[in-house]
Amino acid sequence: MIVKGTYFQNDEINPLVYGDVEIENVKRRRLRGEEEKEGVLCEPVLIGFCGTDNELMNMGSKGLLTHKFPEGKTRLINGHEGIVWVPSENRFAIVLIRGGDSYDPTRYTEDETYFEYGCDKADGLFADKQYFNPDMLLKIPDGYVKDGKLDLEFAKKMVFPDPYGCMLFQLERMEDLGSAHNFRVIMAREKCDEAAARKIAMDEVFDRTVIFGLGTTGMFMGDLIKKHHPNANILFVARSDESSPKVKFALRETGAKYLKSNFDTERELADAIVKELSGRATMFIGVSGSNVEHRIAFEHKALGCNGVYNSFSLGPKVEYDTMPFGFENHLIFGSINFRQCHMERAIELLAQSRYNEIVELIDRDEFAADPIGAYKNKIYSKAAPMKTAVIWNKKYLNID
Repeated sequence: MIVKGTYFQNDEINPLVYGDVEIENVKRRRLRGEEEKEGVLCEPVLIGFCGTDNELMNMGSKGLLTHKFPEGKTRLINGHEGIVWVPSENRFAIVLIRGGDSYDPTRYTEDETYFEYGCDKADGLFADKQYFNPDMLLKIPDGYVKDGKLDLEFAKKMVFPDPYGCMLFQLERMEDLGSAHNFRVIMAREKCDEAAARKIAMDEVFDRTVIFGLGTTGMFMGDLIKKHHPNANILFVARSDESSPKVKFALRETGAKYLKSNFDTERELADAIVKELSGRATMFIGVSGSNVEHRIAFEHKALGCNGVYNSFSLGPKVEYDTMPFGFENHLIFGSINFRQCHMERAIELLAQSRYNEIVELIDRDEFAADPIGAYKNKIYSKAAPMKTAVIWNKKYLNID
């Protein structure tokens, strides 16, 4: 079937193209042990742009995308965040984007296969029609469809279940590892049993939390930590002015503090972090994508004894001196992805949120006329909003 859509290719000048593109119904499985199933034909309605899209375009301009293409193809239809209409089931759905031959997509191993709609070996949402595994079409809550059309403000929130699901998994990991890391000292201090100590340790690991970077992932992480650990002292560190709409929104949603990173030296920044938290951090979360994260945490000692370092940034190298790392009993971990339960919970929480307020829309015709220009000059420019989305099929939305 030939449809209109955008796709990435290996091309120095035109790594992203809008035009005719062929879609195919490829059998896929959600998890190991399940049968492969043909896809259900869907119509994308509203689609979000993610930083991954920009990275894939840059890879295409350097000829580095071949391993990302679906089998037998020399292009990848992009898009992995948004909501679709499922005609055969007469309902809207959120696409669970990660699947393959693994028991758990958060713990896949070297011998397991993996695909990700719009990112890795499987075509995504930026097309007039697309096939998706029927087991990977997640339901939306009741109450947001009227006369067969979807509420626009709700739809804008539904560009976030993927990153919000990632942050729910991050929270799970920090709770699990923080509890395991520190429960024995809690047992000694409180003279309590292991179960009680683990519960206390799970909470105390967030006592002094640094979130280094303030994109949507950092904001979501702060939101979730505060929801689950209301006594957490959370500090965002970023370069934006405190008066910016992004910072104001983040602080309103999380109740966190904010520190602008405009110091002359990294040491001064680290000292300011410790001062704001009234002590060295118990949890340091890196989401800025900058190499300065690990230096602030380790070299300049913003992360305290028995502290946990969560590296969610993609790209920076993490370096540390093994002597203080060992003597201060630091724990470093990195993880990504999420399970279906995380994305389903994300849909529920986002439906009740105000995250539609940070989504700005770009006109489909404007985007289609010059997708590369839209990426560079609007969607991923320095003045870009926190999130950009496009209405791909307006007939399914209540826009007024």
